[in-house]
Amino acid sequence: MGELSFTNEIAKIASTDLFRRNSDGELQTGIFVGRPFYLDYSKAYLLVADSWKLKARGIPQGSFLLAYYENEPDVSEAVLLRVLGPAKLPTDDDVISSMVEYYKDNLRTSGRDSQLDDFTRYEFGFSGLECRILGTFYKDEDGRTRFGADVENFYSAHNYSVIKPNDEVLELIANFREGEVAGRPTDVRIGTVRYSSSRRFQAQEKDVPVYVSPQDFLGKRTALFGMTRTGKSNTVKKIIQATVSMTENAPYRLDQPVEGTADETLEPFTGNGLPKYPVGQIIFDINGEYANPNLQDEGTAIFEMFQDQTTRFSTIPKQGFKVMKVNFYRDVLSGFELVRSHLGDSTGNYLESFRAVDLEKPDDYDTDYSSRTRYDRRVAAYLCCLYRAGFEPPEGFTVHFQGNRELNRMVKADGSIDPSTGISLEEASNWFTTIWDNYDSDPYFANYKRDKGHEWADEDLKAILVMLTRKKSSGGTATIDGYRKLRGISELHTETVDKPFEEEIIEELRNGRIIIVDLSQGDPEIQSLYSERICRKIFADSMDRFVNSKPNNFVQFYFEEAHNLFPKKEDKDLSQIYNRIAKEGAKLNLGLLYATQEVSSISSNILKNTQNWFIAHLNNEDETKEIKKYYDFGDFADSLVRFSASSDKGFVRMKTYSNPFVVPVQIDRFPKNEEE
Repeated sequence: MGELSFTNEIAKIASTDLFRRNSDGELQTGIFVGRPFYLDYSKAYLLVADSWKLKARGIPQGSFLLAYYENEPDVSEAVLLRVLGPAKLPTDDDVISSMVEYYKDNLRTSGRDSQLDDFTRYEFGFSGLECRILGTFYKDEDGRTRFGADVENFYSAHNYSVIKPNDEVLELIANFREGEVAGRPTDVRIGTVRYSSSRRFQAQEKDVPVYVSPQDFLGKRTALFGMTRTGKSNTVKKIIQATVSMTENAPYRLDQPVEGTADETLEPFTGNGLPKYPVGQIIFDINGEYANPNLQDEGTAIFEMFQDQTTRFSTIPKQGFKVMKVNFYRDVLSGFELVRSHLGDSTGNYLESFRAVDLEKPDDYDTDYSSRTRYDRRVAAYLCCLYRAGFEPPEGFTVHFQGNRELNRMVKADGSIDPSTGISLEEASNWFTTIWDNYDSDPYFANYKRDKGHEWADEDLKAILVMLTRKKSSGGTATIDGYRKLRGISELHTETVDKPFEEEIIEELRNGRIIIVDLSQGDPEIQSLYSERICRKIFADSMDRFVNSKPNNFVQFYFEEAHNLFPKKEDKDLSQIYNRIAKEGAKLNLGLLYATQEVSSISSNILKNTQNWFIAHLNNEDETKEIKKYYDFGDFADSLVRFSASSDKGFVRMKTYSNPFVVPVQIDRFPKNEEE
């Protein structure tokens, strides 16, 4: 939809009069369907007739109704209802008793040949409906339509008349948010109102469009829940598309000064609702459906749609992709972070000590000889662990560190080895192994401690030597896995790579580009390692900009099959990066969108911080039980299980940050061209 036609459409919604009447005072906003016989602050029970329902083309479960107070026509107030299900009427027992008697007599009770008298047929035609009260529409002192998510006051039930809203009014209801209808130039259509799986009546009616504000997703948490092939990915693509449209119109870049005060500079949006800076988007693509063309999605992979704005990364070399590998020898800290993550689930005191080693270059490295010497030894010994584990070193690679004449002779009697001038990793590995084998027995080390007041090897170096030699104590036997534990991530190492891939990713995100991290060829551990590492780097960069009063552009994270990456529900470690993004990401302009079919497996800390919800078909009550805890999704719990994953693709219940209630929506198909 072009900008002009969209603007006209929004103007039409905004001008809709929810309280329009004709000259006789009759409501012109929908079709009469019934009257309440009970009403309170949360529930309403309606009397409806078959003829009224037929005239209104059905009243589906979950549909919106409006109850108008009619005792005083000048009162502009309408209570918004959602249909939950049938309700028992006081006369139902008598009606059922009469029906049973007729059935026993084998009399026709319906159709042209019905043998029921007019009065009985009239009595049989009534039924009850139970409805949830969602809130109240009313006009304020300036004549503007407002919505409150409760009932300020209610009158006797007989004073209300209930209508099923027409297309025009339904469009206003579905697009009402934060006290006003959808109306910003940046709002985009995401789908149409859909009430039920069966669409005999609804197919005869005009589609009612539903719009969303991309502002609801920027810097917010968004969940997409549903079984495989229910349209989750299609919804994600629609959101990505909407975000790209905002990025194209962002007026500033991060390297451009913004006029105004410091607070105005850090404000993420302009006055017209656009983000000030281009929005970066990063997709962790577990199945490869965003990064690669596939037959199921008919040419709608994100990289195909937005080739000029997209950079793809992969864990293995592929044409058109940048490889996400680390040169563990050149980029020591980055490599060691991957090592720490890899060993995170392994147990053993020696592994905990190894993970705690500090390989950060000390601040006094250039001025303190002792500090430099200890650091160089730690790094060299760590690189020897990599070498022993099978990490291929660059050609001609050597390590430099300070030994001394006595130690060199301990390794080679003729003293022909000198680490300070540079030695190979094989020589260095033998050097450190010899030192550790003699550490508790050779008098040199005891004398060193006596003379210097501290040991020759600090605790970090000891932890590395245990890993290298596979011996927990000096002079012992190799009884532990040691460096062998590192072989599982040797495939993440490359002999080349000038710049760490995560730095390149951050640069591109700050420029508002789309990054697709293709994890489809990686095993679960590799997927988790890369995902966590990249997220930590982006979070740390955003936090650094925040504490130094530098503006952060919005960065949106997208996770497919999130249950493979996110902490489990029972995991209470709030320091995990996904929990931190969920809890702290808003102040850093970090948005999080995750899709999964396993709602019950997601950490409750992430769920509790989620503002936007898209719920499609779920196949068991364990998942719906979790959904019922949030907003008014309990109204849809049964239908979410009943509906078909195959025939109801894209049929979701949507609650966005600025929407006051859940709206049932058929998500538009993400097209290759807008006209499709």
